[in-house]
Amino acid sequence: MNKNDLPSQKRDKKRNFSTFITDLKSLFKAGVLLANVLPVFTGFWLALHVSNQTFLDNLNLFILTIIGSTLVMAGALVINNWYDVDIDTVMARTQKRPTVTGHFSLKLVLAIGIGLSIIGFIFLFFTTIEAVFYAFIGWFTYVVLYTMWSKRRYTLNTVIGSVSGAVTPLIGWTAIIPGLPLLPIVLFMIIFIWQMPHTFSIAIKKHDEYKAAGVAMLPVVRGFDVTKRQMFVYIACLLPLPIFLVQLGTTFIIIATALNIGWLVLAIRGFFTKNDLKWAHANFLYSVNYLTIIFLLMIIITIPF
Repeated sequence: MNKNDLPSQKRDKKRNFSTFITDLKSLFKAGVLLANVLPVFTGFWLALHVSNQTFLDNLNLFILTIIGSTLVMAGALVINNWYDVDIDTVMARTQKRPTVTGHFSLKLVLAIGIGLSIIGFIFLFFTTIEAVFYAFIGWFTYVVLYTMWSKRRYTLNTVIGSVSGAVTPLIGWTAIIPGLPLLPIVLFMIIFIWQMPHTFSIAIKKHDEYKAAGVAMLPVVRGFDVTKRQMFVYIACLLPLPIFLVQLGTTFIIIATALNIGWLVLAIRGFFTKNDLKWAHANFLYSVNYLTIIFLLMIIITIPF
Protein backbone atom coordinates (compact mmCIF):
# COMPACT_ATOMS: atom_id res chain seq x y z
CA MET A 1 0.00 0.00 0.00
CA ASN A 2 1.24 3.45 -0.88
CA LYS A 3 1.99 5.47 2.25
CA ASN A 4 0.50 8.51 0.55
CA ASP A 5 -2.89 6.78 0.64
CA LEU A 6 -2.98 6.65 4.47
CA PRO A 7 -3.90 10.32 5.09
CA SER A 8 -6.63 10.02 2.46
CA GLN A 9 -8.05 6.90 4.13
CA LYS A 10 -8.04 8.61 7.52
CA ARG A 11 -9.90 11.57 6.06
CA ASP A 12 -12.46 9.23 4.48
CA LYS A 13 -13.01 7.39 7.79
CA LYS A 14 -13.38 10.68 9.63
CA ARG A 15 -15.81 11.94 7.01
CA ASN A 16 -17.84 8.71 7.14
CA PHE A 17 -18.00 8.83 10.95
CA SER A 18 -19.10 12.47 10.84
CA THR A 19 -21.82 11.58 8.32
CA PHE A 20 -22.94 8.68 10.53
CA ILE A 21 -23.27 10.97 13.56
CA THR A 22 -25.15 13.54 11.50
CA ASP A 23 -27.50 10.82 10.26
CA LEU A 24 -28.18 9.66 13.82
CA LYS A 25 -28.97 13.20 14.95
CA SER A 26 -31.36 13.58 12.04
CA LEU A 27 -32.94 10.17 12.60
CA PHE A 28 -33.60 10.89 16.28
CA LYS A 29 -34.51 14.52 15.60
CA ALA A 30 -31.99 15.48 18.27
CA GLY A 31 -33.28 19.01 18.79
CA VAL A 32 -36.87 17.87 19.29
CA LEU A 33 -35.78 15.01 21.53
CA LEU A 34 -33.71 17.23 23.83
CA ALA A 35 -36.50 19.79 24.00
CA ASN A 36 -38.84 17.07 25.31
CA VAL A 37 -36.40 15.81 27.95
CA LEU A 38 -36.42 19.16 29.81
CA PRO A 39 -40.17 19.03 30.69
CA VAL A 40 -39.77 15.44 31.94
CA PHE A 41 -37.00 16.59 34.26
CA THR A 42 -38.99 19.65 35.33
CA GLY A 43 -42.03 17.53 36.23
CA PHE A 44 -39.81 15.16 38.20
CA TRP A 45 -38.02 18.03 39.96
CA LEU A 46 -41.18 19.89 40.94
CA ALA A 47 -42.73 16.69 42.29
CA LEU A 48 -39.69 16.32 44.53
CA HIS A 49 -40.04 19.96 45.57
CA VAL A 50 -43.69 19.83 46.61
CA SER A 51 -43.28 16.46 48.37
CA ASN A 52 -40.16 17.60 50.25
CA GLN A 53 -38.04 14.79 48.86
CA THR A 54 -34.39 15.10 47.86
CA PHE A 55 -32.96 14.49 44.41
CA LEU A 56 -30.14 12.26 45.65
CA ASP A 57 -32.56 9.99 47.51
CA ASN A 58 -34.37 9.43 44.23
CA LEU A 59 -31.37 9.34 41.91
CA ASN A 60 -31.99 5.76 40.73
CA LEU A 61 -35.63 6.57 39.99
CA PHE A 62 -34.54 9.70 38.11
CA ILE A 63 -32.13 7.72 35.92
CA LEU A 64 -34.81 5.17 35.08
CA THR A 65 -37.34 7.91 34.31
CA ILE A 66 -35.05 9.97 32.10
CA ILE A 67 -33.58 7.03 30.18
CA GLY A 68 -36.97 5.36 29.77
CA SER A 69 -38.85 8.45 28.63
CA THR A 70 -36.02 9.52 26.31
CA LEU A 71 -35.91 6.12 24.63
CA VAL A 72 -39.69 6.04 24.21
CA MET A 73 -39.67 9.50 22.66
CA ALA A 74 -36.70 8.61 20.46
CA GLY A 75 -38.52 5.50 19.29
CA ALA A 76 -41.59 7.51 18.37
CA LEU A 77 -39.51 10.06 16.45
CA VAL A 78 -37.68 7.32 14.54
CA ILE A 79 -40.95 5.62 13.57
CA ASN A 80 -42.19 9.02 12.40
CA ASN A 81 -39.14 9.25 10.12
CA TRP A 82 -39.82 5.76 8.81
CA TYR A 83 -43.47 6.47 8.03
CA ASP A 84 -42.94 9.95 6.56
CA VAL A 85 -40.17 9.05 4.14
CA ASP A 86 -42.34 9.95 1.13
CA ILE A 87 -43.08 13.40 2.57
CA ASP A 88 -39.47 13.91 3.63
CA THR A 89 -38.34 13.20 0.07
CA VAL A 90 -40.33 16.22 -1.16
CA MET A 91 -39.55 18.72 1.59
CA ALA A 92 -36.17 20.47 1.37
CA ARG A 93 -35.83 20.67 5.16
CA THR A 94 -35.95 16.87 5.49
CA GLN A 95 -34.21 15.64 2.35
CA LYS A 96 -30.96 14.93 4.21
CA ARG A 97 -32.53 12.49 6.64
CA PRO A 98 -30.95 9.01 6.34
CA THR A 99 -34.31 7.50 5.43
CA VAL A 100 -34.32 9.73 2.33
CA THR A 101 -30.63 9.46 1.42
CA GLY A 102 -30.71 5.69 1.84
CA HIS A 103 -27.89 5.69 4.39
CA PHE A 104 -30.19 3.61 6.64
CA SER A 105 -32.61 1.05 5.23
CA LEU A 106 -36.27 1.52 6.08
CA LYS A 107 -36.41 -1.94 7.68
CA LEU A 108 -33.52 -1.01 9.95
CA VAL A 109 -35.12 2.33 10.85
CA LEU A 110 -38.42 0.66 11.76
CA ALA A 111 -36.58 -1.94 13.85
CA ILE A 112 -34.67 0.81 15.66
CA GLY A 113 -37.88 2.74 16.36
CA ILE A 114 -39.73 -0.29 17.72
CA GLY A 115 -36.69 -1.47 19.68
CA LEU A 116 -36.07 1.88 21.35
CA SER A 117 -39.76 2.17 22.25
CA ILE A 118 -39.87 -1.28 23.86
CA ILE A 119 -36.63 -0.75 25.81
CA GLY A 120 -37.87 2.65 26.96
CA PHE A 121 -41.11 1.21 28.30
CA ILE A 122 -39.17 -1.54 30.09
CA PHE A 123 -37.13 1.12 31.90
CA LEU A 124 -40.29 3.02 32.83
CA PHE A 125 -41.94 -0.12 34.20
CA PHE A 126 -39.40 0.09 37.02
CA THR A 127 -40.77 3.53 37.98
CA THR A 128 -44.56 3.74 38.30
CA ILE A 129 -47.46 2.47 36.23
CA GLU A 130 -48.73 6.05 35.87
CA ALA A 131 -45.46 7.16 34.30
CA VAL A 132 -45.76 4.25 31.86
CA PHE A 133 -49.36 5.25 31.11
CA TYR A 134 -48.53 8.86 30.24
CA ALA A 135 -45.51 7.78 28.19
CA PHE A 136 -47.77 5.43 26.23
CA ILE A 137 -50.33 8.20 25.69
CA GLY A 138 -47.55 10.38 24.26
CA TRP A 139 -46.16 7.58 22.09
CA PHE A 140 -49.53 6.44 20.76
CA THR A 141 -50.70 9.98 20.07
CA TYR A 142 -47.56 10.88 18.14
CA VAL A 143 -47.07 7.64 16.22
CA VAL A 144 -50.64 6.57 15.46
CA LEU A 145 -53.01 9.51 15.87
CA TYR A 146 -50.65 12.17 14.53
CA THR A 147 -48.15 10.53 12.16
CA MET A 148 -50.29 7.76 10.67
CA TRP A 149 -53.78 9.24 10.84
CA SER A 150 -54.20 13.01 11.03
CA LYS A 151 -51.02 14.65 9.68
CA ARG A 152 -51.90 14.27 6.02
CA ARG A 153 -55.66 14.65 6.40
CA TYR A 154 -56.71 17.31 8.89
CA THR A 155 -55.51 20.71 10.08
CA LEU A 156 -56.30 19.44 13.58
CA ASN A 157 -53.11 17.38 13.27
CA THR A 158 -51.33 20.12 15.22
CA VAL A 159 -53.78 19.88 18.11
CA ILE A 160 -53.49 16.10 18.17
CA GLY A 161 -49.70 16.15 17.95
CA SER A 162 -49.49 18.68 20.76
CA VAL A 163 -50.79 16.12 23.25
CA SER A 164 -47.70 13.97 22.77
CA GLY A 165 -45.37 16.76 23.83
CA ALA A 166 -47.63 18.03 26.60
CA VAL A 167 -47.61 14.75 28.55
CA THR A 168 -43.84 14.86 29.09
CA PRO A 169 -43.94 16.67 32.47
CA LEU A 170 -46.66 14.27 33.61
CA ILE A 171 -44.23 11.37 33.10
CA GLY A 172 -41.69 12.99 35.39
CA TRP A 173 -44.30 14.06 37.96
CA THR A 174 -46.05 10.70 38.30
CA ALA A 175 -42.72 8.89 38.65
CA ILE A 176 -42.63 10.60 42.08
CA ILE A 177 -46.23 11.43 43.03
CA PRO A 178 -49.37 9.52 41.96
CA GLY A 179 -52.28 11.54 40.65
CA LEU A 180 -52.37 14.95 38.99
CA PRO A 181 -52.94 18.02 41.18
CA LEU A 182 -53.18 21.48 39.62
CA LEU A 183 -49.45 22.11 39.15
CA PRO A 184 -48.68 19.31 36.63
CA ILE A 185 -51.97 19.99 34.83
CA VAL A 186 -50.85 23.59 34.28
CA LEU A 187 -47.50 22.32 32.99
CA PHE A 188 -49.44 20.16 30.53
CA MET A 189 -51.51 23.16 29.44
CA ILE A 190 -48.47 25.38 28.95
CA ILE A 191 -46.82 22.91 26.57
CA PHE A 192 -50.06 22.00 24.83
CA ILE A 193 -50.96 25.62 24.09
CA TRP A 194 -47.36 26.61 23.34
CA GLN A 195 -47.03 23.98 20.62
CA MET A 196 -49.81 25.51 18.54
CA PRO A 197 -48.21 28.89 17.70
CA HIS A 198 -44.78 27.24 17.69
CA THR A 199 -45.85 24.72 15.04
CA PHE A 200 -47.87 27.28 13.08
CA SER A 201 -44.81 29.53 12.81
CA ILE A 202 -42.85 26.63 11.29
CA ALA A 203 -45.75 25.84 8.95
CA ILE A 204 -45.81 29.45 7.70
CA LYS A 205 -42.05 29.43 7.13
CA LYS A 206 -42.22 26.13 5.24
CA HIS A 207 -45.62 26.74 3.60
CA ASP A 208 -44.50 25.86 0.08
CA GLU A 209 -42.79 22.65 1.20
CA TYR A 210 -45.79 21.45 3.20
CA LYS A 211 -48.06 22.27 0.25
CA ALA A 212 -45.86 20.32 -2.17
CA ALA A 213 -45.81 17.36 0.22
CA GLY A 214 -49.58 17.41 0.70
CA VAL A 215 -49.45 17.91 4.47
CA ALA A 216 -52.65 19.48 5.82
CA MET A 217 -51.07 22.26 7.86
CA LEU A 218 -53.33 25.18 8.74
CA PRO A 219 -51.47 27.84 6.68
CA VAL A 220 -51.64 25.56 3.64
CA VAL A 221 -55.35 24.77 3.94
CA ARG A 222 -56.77 27.98 5.46
CA GLY A 223 -54.14 30.60 4.67
CA PHE A 224 -51.90 32.92 6.69
CA ASP A 225 -54.60 35.25 8.01
CA VAL A 226 -56.55 32.47 9.70
CA THR A 227 -53.32 31.04 11.07
CA LYS A 228 -52.27 34.40 12.53
CA ARG A 229 -55.62 34.79 14.27
CA GLN A 230 -55.36 31.34 15.79
CA MET A 231 -51.79 32.03 16.91
CA PHE A 232 -52.98 35.18 18.67
CA VAL A 233 -55.77 33.29 20.44
CA TYR A 234 -53.50 30.48 21.63
CA ILE A 235 -50.82 32.87 22.89
CA ALA A 236 -53.50 34.87 24.70
CA CYS A 237 -54.58 31.64 26.40
CA LEU A 238 -51.12 31.43 27.99
CA LEU A 239 -51.65 34.73 29.85
CA PRO A 240 -53.59 33.45 32.90
CA LEU A 241 -51.60 30.24 33.41
CA PRO A 242 -48.76 31.65 35.57
CA ILE A 243 -51.35 32.74 38.15
CA PHE A 244 -52.17 29.08 38.80
CA LEU A 245 -48.52 28.43 39.66
CA VAL A 246 -48.51 30.73 42.66
CA GLN A 247 -46.63 28.13 44.71
CA LEU A 248 -43.60 28.77 42.49
CA GLY A 249 -43.43 32.33 43.78
CA THR A 250 -43.90 35.91 42.66
CA THR A 251 -40.67 36.03 40.66
CA PHE A 252 -41.82 33.21 38.43
CA ILE A 253 -45.25 34.75 37.89
CA ILE A 254 -43.76 38.13 36.92
CA ILE A 255 -41.20 36.71 34.48
CA ALA A 256 -43.64 34.24 32.91
CA THR A 257 -46.28 36.96 32.51
CA ALA A 258 -43.72 39.29 30.90
CA LEU A 259 -42.78 36.55 28.45
CA ASN A 260 -46.46 35.96 27.62
CA ILE A 261 -47.08 39.65 27.01
CA GLY A 262 -43.97 39.92 24.83
CA TRP A 263 -45.14 37.01 22.71
CA LEU A 264 -48.64 38.46 22.44
CA VAL A 265 -47.19 41.76 21.19
CA LEU A 266 -45.20 39.83 18.59
CA ALA A 267 -48.38 38.02 17.53
CA ILE A 268 -50.21 41.33 17.09
CA ARG A 269 -47.41 42.61 14.87
CA GLY A 270 -48.22 39.75 12.52
CA PHE A 271 -51.49 41.45 11.54
CA PHE A 272 -49.52 44.42 10.18
CA THR A 273 -46.34 42.86 8.85
CA LYS A 274 -45.43 42.93 5.17
CA ASN A 275 -42.97 40.07 5.55
CA ASP A 276 -44.81 37.00 6.81
CA LEU A 277 -41.79 34.71 6.61
CA LYS A 278 -39.58 37.02 8.66
CA TRP A 279 -42.34 37.45 11.23
CA ALA A 280 -42.90 33.68 11.41
CA HIS A 281 -39.18 33.12 11.95
CA ALA A 282 -39.20 35.64 14.80
CA ASN A 283 -42.13 33.75 16.35
CA PHE A 284 -40.29 30.46 15.99
CA LEU A 285 -37.21 31.80 17.77
CA TYR A 286 -39.33 33.39 20.50
CA SER A 287 -41.27 30.17 21.06
CA VAL A 288 -38.15 28.03 21.43
CA ASN A 289 -36.57 30.44 23.92
CA TYR A 290 -39.91 30.91 25.71
CA LEU A 291 -40.34 27.26 26.62
CA THR A 292 -36.70 26.81 27.59
CA ILE A 293 -36.75 29.84 29.88
CA ILE A 294 -40.09 28.93 31.48
CA PHE A 295 -39.09 25.37 32.39
CA LEU A 296 -35.53 26.19 33.41
CA LEU A 297 -36.91 28.99 35.61
CA MET A 298 -39.21 26.52 37.36
CA ILE A 299 -36.17 24.45 38.26
CA ILE A 300 -33.89 27.33 39.26
CA ILE A 301 -36.32 29.05 41.61
CA THR A 302 -37.03 25.79 43.47
CA ILE A 303 -33.40 24.83 44.04
CA PRO A 304 -32.90 24.62 47.81
CA PHE A 305 -30.14 26.92 49.05
